[in-house]
Amino acid sequence: MEVYYTFCFLAAVSVFLGFLNQYVLRAQTTIAITAGSLALSLLVIGLGKLGLLDLRNWADQLLPLLNLEDLLLKGMLGFLLFAGSLHIDLLALRNQRLEISLLAVFGTLISTFAVGALLYWFLQLVGMPVAFVYCLLFGALISPTDPIAVLAIIKSLKAPEQVSIQVEGESLFNDGFGIVVFAVIYAVAFEGGEPTLPSVAHLFAVEALGGIALGLAIGGLFHWLIGATSNHSLELMLTLVIPTAGFSLANILGVSGALAMVISGIIIGNFTRETGFSRVSQHELDNFWEITEDFMNGILFLLVGLFLITINLRPFDYLLMVAGIVIVLLARALAVTVPFTILKRFRRYHPYTERILIWGGLRGSLALALAMSIPAGHAMIQGQDLRHLWVVMTYGVVLFSIVVQGSTIAPLIRRSRDIAEPERMPEPAQ
Repeated sequence: MEVYYTFCFLAAVSVFLGFLNQYVLRAQTTIAITAGSLALSLLVIGLGKLGLLDLRNWADQLLPLLNLEDLLLKGMLGFLLFAGSLHIDLLALRNQRLEISLLAVFGTLISTFAVGALLYWFLQLVGMPVAFVYCLLFGALISPTDPIAVLAIIKSLKAPEQVSIQVEGESLFNDGFGIVVFAVIYAVAFEGGEPTLPSVAHLFAVEALGGIALGLAIGGLFHWLIGATSNHSLELMLTLVIPTAGFSLANILGVSGALAMVISGIIIGNFTRETGFSRVSQHELDNFWEITEDFMNGILFLLVGLFLITINLRPFDYLLMVAGIVIVLLARALAVTVPFTILKRFRRYHPYTERILIWGGLRGSLALALAMSIPAGHAMIQGQDLRHLWVVMTYGVVLFSIVVQGSTIAPLIRRSRDIAEPERMPEPAQ
């Protein structure tokens, strides 16, 4: 019951922070919750150093108790991805399939190797040599844009449709591919695996293709089940089974639950919404899942801010955080610019497309959960645990991404809305 009570109190704190935000900061809710929990963490740390209040031991017990890695990767991620994909317009997604594919696959690979190379060079420069495979591991966990952070912030700003679908589509689909890349490099770094073509193809087939296949099966099954009843309460409860039992099944089978939820959400949101739901349920579907999404987002972003209490920061860690932010931004610019240099030969794009994609490539709790999955004490770098170094750098990037990028992208999107969408050009030749 201790886990349940802790979860309930954290939920209450996140809701109250959201309530206060409407009167104080008036910022986007997830940014306000992260900023509020970060301020609370700094206050607790400050009081602890003054000897007035020391909650570090309590916090050290809190986060392992909740287990952010399992809470997100094996639980809440299913709800958040399913809720986000319900709003994806399939026609718009098809029109942008080339852009989303290049960003999700090649953009992720470009960013992974760019981050790995720049980080390897930087650490050599400061006299802390780290094996290149470990630098690539950090590149793999930080390169996919976090669908939770992206959908929570970009969606509320009402960006131009073409740009919005690219940002949302990339964040939803590069998650599955990014985890495959992370799994391959993780196997090489910690399990002595060989990155051969057959092993990579097997991982991709199991994780990505298996997740897509399961998503199609789940989406098809629940499309039929929802259409077979006119009880609007039962219709909504059936959608709740998808990110619970469906996501759990994906984890048990060892396939990408993230991709399964995205695919099934697109099916329910585009096909079942129009033909399977009763008129009452069509209206309630969005309200139900919007509240669920906001509630879970609040808890996750609160945990991101509170996580600072558990980190014992040393002087070098601050340098590592700043370096991580700069390296990730440079790699993100490269990952967007290279594909669009090719794409602009065939299509016209909104003038702000690349700028919004670069600055809107947010990282969130997903990257932090992946960093925490690195085994402690397995690799020591000049007396420092590699896991600590990568968690610290990931945390710096995540905080900068949510608080700074998330809060400053709004003016960029507002300016983009004043410019008309470009007319579509013909599809490139197949």
